[in-house]
Amino acid sequence: MSDVRLLTSAFDPAEELRAFTAALPMAGGIVSFLGQVREGGGVEALELRHYDPLTLPAMEGLAARVRDRWQLDGLLVIHRSGVLVPGEPIVLVAAAARHRRDAFAAADFAMDHLKSESWFWKREKVGGEWSWIEPRAQDFEDIGRWR
Repeated sequence: MSDVRLLTSAFDPAEELRAFTAALPMAGGIVSFLGQVREGGGVEALELRHYDPLTLPAMEGLAARVRDRWQLDGLLVIHRSGVLVPGEPIVLVAAAARHRRDAFAAADFAMDHLKSESWFWKREKVGGEWSWIEPRAQDFEDIGRWR
């Protein structure tokens, strides 16, 4: 079971994780990661843009790669686009497996690839001004450990 969604409106991570967990009683381990807009640094908002014809199919392709690599009972990938404010969830990845190691590795792999093979352009608003956020070198280093 894979559930991959690209949303333009807010989602409730606790409810999403509750539903995911309830649907997978056979899983011995469920690992999740929640990314949210940070507070501080004067950040007023974060905007995520994407190219619609490519983004969801690429996210689904990533989910298929994760499922091919680890024995999972379920995988959940939810990503927002649009303008978000500090404290709002951006991304939720959850992996369910019979054993915890597969769940941990699958969630970690999915997040590293979402960050470094990002199909999103990000900009943040600070002091009333928007500026684009460039990818960090660390994001590319993180993906290198999976080769």
